[in-house]
Amino acid sequence: MSIECPAPRHEEEVVLLGHGAGGRLTEELLDSVVLPAVGETEGPLEDAALLPGRPDLVMSTDSFVVSPLFFPGGDIGSLSVHGTVNDLAMRGAWPLALSVSLIVEEGLPLSELRAVMASLGKAAQEVGVPVITGDTKVVGRGAADRLFINTTGVGRRQAPLCPSAANARPGDAVLLSGPIGLHGTTVLSTREGLGFESTIASDSRPLHRLVHALAPLGAAVHVLRDPTRGGLAASLNEIARDSSVAVEIEESAVPVPEAVASACDLLGLDPLVVANEGCLVAFVDPETAEHALTAMRSIPEGTQAVRIGEVVSDGPPGRVTLRTLVGARRIVDMPLGEQLPRIC
Repeated sequence: MSIECPAPRHEEEVVLLGHGAGGRLTEELLDSVVLPAVGETEGPLEDAALLPGRPDLVMSTDSFVVSPLFFPGGDIGSLSVHGTVNDLAMRGAWPLALSVSLIVEEGLPLSELRAVMASLGKAAQEVGVPVITGDTKVVGRGAADRLFINTTGVGRRQAPLCPSAANARPGDAVLLSGPIGLHGTTVLSTREGLGFESTIASDSRPLHRLVHALAPLGAAVHVLRDPTRGGLAASLNEIARDSSVAVEIEESAVPVPEAVASACDLLGLDPLVVANEGCLVAFVDPETAEHALTAMRSIPEGTQAVRIGEVVSDGPPGRVTLRTLVGARRIVDMPLGEQLPRIC
């Protein structure tokens, strides 16, 4: 009798929640599956794209799958408007029009759908952007989680702004428009019943007016990015990578609300990786940093704007470091996978 070794079993690769978290797994999914299929593999991955042949126009598309649908400070309806408007704004664009598509699970109470749509409509009206087209699909029970919203936005660049994740330069000042961690901890606390939502609320809001206030600085505004999935850590790492620069931030300068810090301590989370929906990070020429802060602070969305760091010339390109409260330095890595599922 002969004994044969069985052929090795290879488990099929599958998509994980972490592939949608905005961190390293997302990068791997894009690089290995998505981008090769569409033939777009070069250049930085921006929040929105310039239209071919029309560099004055910008387009962005996004899908919103947040759970729960309603949370302190917002809901999936207003979030879908704010998120799309903000992606346009990060390329220096003023919103012109939105499309809205709904994927609704059978059994969703019509009262909830009405509430979401009323909030979405109100948010669009407050921004001043019309919803000009869309689509609605209903799927069977269990085929979706209550309600998903897909949006596409078109905007016009505010000359002479032309920010890009690849434009950071040595010496740039790194500015942050407000506190971090509010959206992610609020959604997580509401979903899991942790109780923190009684003291905090999502920072979901549009940022196009804040960017408009920076427009007079023109080419001195090198990079704009809203730190959503993956938080501030992911955004800074993406900018450092795409610009081939080293970034250093001061822990003492990063505004983390006390309730967010408490929630992160309890859950073992780093506030730098928690999602935001109402603040932006800007890399600007150091000579105009104070002017930029003054401009940001003149708008309600930027009253708490601060300088948190700079682009340094003595570090490895692509690296982000944090100077801690005790003066030491630690590397701020790109988040690996999913820590806060379903936050946008």
